Amino acid sequence: MSFSSPASLLDVELEPGRPPVLRVEGGDPQAWATEHRDGLRAVVAEHGSVLVRGLGLADAAEFSLVLRRLVTGLMTEKESFAPRQPYPGGIYSSTKWPANQPMCMHHELSYALEFPGLMAFACMSAPTSGGATAVADASTVLDALPRELVERFEREGWLLTRTYNDEIGASFAEAFGTEDRSAVESYCRTHAIDFEWQPDGGLRTRQRRSAVVRHPVTGQACWFNQIAFLNEWTLAPEVREYLVDVYGEDGLPFNTRFGDGAPIGEDVVALLNDVYAANTAREPWQGGDLMLVDNIRCAHSREPYTGPREVLVGMADLRRLADCAPTVDVTL
Repeated sequence: MSFSSPASLLDVELEPGRPPVLRVEGGDPQAWATEHRDGLRAVVAEHGSVLVRGLGLADAAEFSLVLRRLVTGLMTEKESFAPRQPYPGGIYSSTKWPANQPMCMHHELSYALEFPGLMAFACMSAPTSGGATAVADASTVLDALPRELVERFEREGWLLTRTYNDEIGASFAEAFGTEDRSAVESYCRTHAIDFEWQPDGGLRTRQRRSAVVRHPVTGQACWFNQIAFLNEWTLAPEVREYLVDVYGEDGLPFNTRFGDGAPIGEDVVALLNDVYAANTAREPWQGGDLMLVDNIRCAHSREPYTGPREVLVGMADLRRLADCAPTVDVTL
């Protein structure tokens, strides 16, 4: 296979309900990645994602070296909503999230002004059951949503509200990478985030973002956000009740609203999650697997699981919201 192999020359398995799968036969993962970089990236450009099976990634260091042969640059995460463990080489653990709770479909950092264009996942240890990193095509999801609802989000965008504390989710120091309040304030001002310090030292923020963007390469319109995932109604009922009881409805660690500030009803969240479910493609992890996902073209999720699961994450190919034809002014 030549270095410039097009996607059509890679033997990719395409089946309904599964992401594209490319099977390889061992060898040196770094050499394979160098040789097939262009072909692999072409598969992602054509299909939105690909699962590479048989590469045999052994550890975080090898994943980092392989990833650097496939991407133009790795990102440092900012504005995280839950802690991750960083590894040398610019990669991270998966977000810490209860194994019995799903992480619903979302686009990574779609509430930020800068976000990864490409997500990379490497399975170091597959769970006993469940735990797939599933994907859903964002253009297909957009077309399946009621036009009236889409038009409202196109006009208004969506609003993310966050209340940082030291008990639930990422603290403001973890999210912004500093305990310096002035540095946090400066970041918020330059990234269109309203902020308010609380008497107890906590931080509350609000930011408006576009719910629909255009892919900067293909021009495809994509449903690109975390409206459902970070909404209170996606939480398990007992979890939501506990958080509301402890923090109050206005003090939830995170929540989403329509861009004008109106609450998003449970029915809307259920509709969004149902459309995602109807368009989900999944493949169970095997140890050593590599998965690449176009973060604008495809949403991804993490399904509940049993047994140990270790999936590492790399964020690459920085994109800016301003380059994706946002439909709303992000300032509040």
